[in-house]
Amino acid sequence: MIRKKRLDQDKVVRVLLYAIALIMIIVTLYPLWFVVIASFSDPADVVSGKVWLIPKALNFDGYKELFKQEAIWRSYGNTILYTITGTIVGLAVNLPAGYALSRKDLYGRKIINIFYLIPMFVSGGLIPTYFVVRKFGLYDSFWVMVIPFAVSTYNIIVARTFFKNNLPDSLWEAAQIDGCGTFRYFFQFVIPLSKAVIAVIALWTAVGIWNQWFNALIYIDNESLIPLQLLLRRILITNQSLLGAATGSMAQELRQLSDMMRYASIVISTLPIMCMYPFLQKYFNQGVMLGAVKE
Repeated sequence: MIRKKRLDQDKVVRVLLYAIALIMIIVTLYPLWFVVIASFSDPADVVSGKVWLIPKALNFDGYKELFKQEAIWRSYGNTILYTITGTIVGLAVNLPAGYALSRKDLYGRKIINIFYLIPMFVSGGLIPTYFVVRKFGLYDSFWVMVIPFAVSTYNIIVARTFFKNNLPDSLWEAAQIDGCGTFRYFFQFVIPLSKAVIAVIALWTAVGIWNQWFNALIYIDNESLIPLQLLLRRILITNQSLLGAATGSMAQELRQLSDMMRYASIVISTLPIMCMYPFLQKYFNQGVMLGAVKE
């Protein structure tokens, strides 16, 4: 009798947990779904609340207006190149640094750790960084979006913790006995065993670069080098300016078009990252647990 009662209680708890999980999924995913369907819907239907699950009538005016901009494909290509190159550079910089800091035999490890941690809380500021970028000849170039901000203290700490907790010292000792040096050990043993943390850092770096627009605003003047996010920002600001100057029915039409372009720009700017995330999700969860919980 007691066992049956306990099983019934377990079922009730399980049902409650599934219900809570389902509610959280709906709360998380519905805003994303609404943005997608609103970008294809008639703005009048969206404003009146008729669109909540599927579009009432398809309307592609927002996408048409965005794609009328000649620079959008160029900026899209720029963002893809910035993201790919920046992710590769970020991995090439942060992974070796994290591995080096995880080694107990690293001379001056505590001082180096402090050296990395201080900029995490106190930065040099925008103006000094601007002058440094100009002095190194990176201003208004492709590499200004990749090199100056490649080092991430947080990513180094995650990589360091992962290497420290998941690569036993016996593996390095066995490799040394077989005549393996540090560089060979890192590329032949450490990298293949660290797919989880590599995927996590790659995802974080790619998302950060993909969404970056402020650095382009400050350090890039060449229109052929601007990324997608900055171009979309300019388009939306221009639409808001036109909307403020319009009156009557013209203002209403511009407001509806501006709303559609806003939804369309969100879809365009987030779609590649959303498509990439499912393939890295298992590594993402595993890497966060292994690399950031234990110290």
